Amino acid sequence: MAAGNGKLKGKVAIVTGASRGIGRAIAKKLAEEGARVVVNYNSSSKEAEDLQREITESGGEALLFKADVSISRDVQSMVEATIAKFGRVDILVNNAGIIFRKRILESTEEEWDRTLDVNLKSVYLCSKAVAPIMIGQKRGKIVNISSISGVNSPPSAVEVPDYTASKAGVIGLTRALAVDLAPTINVNVVCPGAIETDMLAQMSEQARSGRMAETPLKRFGRPEEIAAAVLYLASDDSDFVTGETLVVSGGRPLM
Repeated sequence: MAAGNGKLKGKVAIVTGASRGIGRAIAKKLAEEGARVVVNYNSSSKEAEDLQREITESGGEALLFKADVSISRDVQSMVEATIAKFGRVDILVNNAGIIFRKRILESTEEEWDRTLDVNLKSVYLCSKAVAPIMIGQKRGKIVNISSISGVNSPPSAVEVPDYTASKAGVIGLTRALAVDLAPTINVNVVCPGAIETDMLAQMSEQARSGRMAETPLKRFGRPEEIAAAVLYLASDDSDFVTGETLVVSGGRPLM
């Protein structure tokens, strides 16, 4: 599909943590469907620049913005730059996230704080920054990215207690925002299972096997499959959907 057409024609989307993995796939999908995309990144500048080039070479429009979305002033600067460039914000995808693979007795307070800041506080800050704009426009879509770990804490969740807590928090915050920001803004959350990204590639073979054993469909998901779920929640197709948790995990909660 050529950029400029599609379900999101004329829309402006901010995607946090967009330079790699799931965020990259989301930004590409939204651009393919016609959205002008703000590609947020913090450290992966080359990957972000490559993504911007891909989008523009396909006829789309993308604004790069370096920001630590756990810091209020960075978030505000990003939103102000978006308005200056595109004049509006229609879609926010809170995707930025980090993980420390340590069990509770191995983890540190600093790692706990950083995980909660990036994975949960950023959702609060970014949503709060765009909400007045969307209310003024009388319409908006916020899509948060949580994790299967935040839904029912599969056995592997014990390896990442701070991550699990942060992702459960994202689901709770989504529900609160859906009520608070209705009827103008739809707020929903997508919970991926094990997805083929750098994060998964860095796991040991034993850990990968554990994830597979927890997945009835017996394969890992693709970033594009998460992007398709986000597209649904960001588009007009989901106008009567808010406060919902969309699990895309190959049936993992069933195990």
